Amino acid sequence: MSETPKSGARVITMLSVMMFLQFFLWGAWFVTLAPFMDASGMGGDIANAYTTAPIAAILSPFFLGIIADRFFPSQVVMGVLHILGGGLLFLAPGLAGGESAWPFILVLLAHMLCYMPTLGLSNAVAFHAMHNPEKQFPIVRVWGTIGWIVAGFLVGWLMASQANTEGLDDAAAEAARSRVPVFFYVAGGSGVLLGLFSFMLPNTPAPGKGKPASLGSIIGVDSLKLLKDRSFAVFIVCSLLICIPLAAYYQQAANFAKDVGIQNVPIKMTFGQMSEIFFMLVMPLFFVRLGVKWMLAVGMLAWVARYALFALAWDDSPEAQHVIWMVLGGIILHGICYDFFFVTGQIYTERTAPKEVRAQAQGFLVLVTQGVGMLIGNQVFGRLMARYTTGPEDAPVRNWEMIWAIPAGFAMAVLVVFVLLFSGKAGRSADSSGD
Repeated sequence: MSETPKSGARVITMLSVMMFLQFFLWGAWFVTLAPFMDASGMGGDIANAYTTAPIAAILSPFFLGIIADRFFPSQVVMGVLHILGGGLLFLAPGLAGGESAWPFILVLLAHMLCYMPTLGLSNAVAFHAMHNPEKQFPIVRVWGTIGWIVAGFLVGWLMASQANTEGLDDAAAEAARSRVPVFFYVAGGSGVLLGLFSFMLPNTPAPGKGKPASLGSIIGVDSLKLLKDRSFAVFIVCSLLICIPLAAYYQQAANFAKDVGIQNVPIKMTFGQMSEIFFMLVMPLFFVRLGVKWMLAVGMLAWVARYALFALAWDDSPEAQHVIWMVLGGIILHGICYDFFFVTGQIYTERTAPKEVRAQAQGFLVLVTQGVGMLIGNQVFGRLMARYTTGPEDAPVRNWEMIWAIPAGFAMAVLVVFVLLFSGKAGRSADSSGD
């Protein structure tokens, strides 16, 4: 099939730039936030800071369903939100390190409330402009992962170049780099840039213009009927539960890597996204051989292995703290953790849901995982961190072995429940064959 004008090379390039900036913006500050808060004396509020993302993920469907989808073109809404969100990130460094961390956290919440709806909006713009989404969307979406990686390298280089590390040992030098707030300005600038660029994207009319807003459709009530299928119900429950330990990785992996002795943490953390690209490419080969059940199970097992590696890599004796390969191995497992579980889960949901409720079912899955699951996980893990942390906030001493062993055990329990109860026999719904 020849390309139509709306999905020609120029449009695909614009969409790729959009995805690059979309995830460059997120990756520029999200990974580096925990070490910065730790170095700024706000370590006790890291869990609350990361909870802003799931709160925004829960609320964004209401914004999209009631306002964005009914009154304004998607690219216009995206442009306004990114400009506002980028501006908020410029304010964040000035609020860090005060008597209370809450002004800083509230600015992050305001930013995430602007950012989270744009994840759905950017997909809407991309799909509307494509004539063959099955082939074209992966090409466009992979630039988002590349953007996250580039952000990590750029931020790591800028933080290292601006920190005064002369005469400091490795640990003190990494702490000095962590205090440099340049990543907020990089992220904020990319947000404003993406906001302006959004106005040049292909016009994407409001998909629900003229239609009445339904609370049921917004929160995916119709997709709840799928829970009558035992396997789908097990999948949803296990997806929610596995996101509880997932929050631990996003919240504290960068701090852990710093404490173990890894240098240039923002750069090293991008190894997870690099592996994500690799495993995304080889997923079709594994899918044929393993099927849905064991793809999901391998993804969960990777969570167990990651946290077990982190726990084993830590020891109170200084000579045993630098088991760098174990920590990097856990980071690299991110590709299997994300692709084999989340991407496979999206495919399973698409195959299982009837055509008329697929969009609701995918939205419900995001609400359960990135919203409720991550919200619970961030708060629970924050309390776990507090239990196994001693010393002052600006120089905390953490029992990382126990901090990671507990999520490893929890993920293992979820895996066992999933393998025992999930049949994997719910294939493509009858009305979706041939899609």
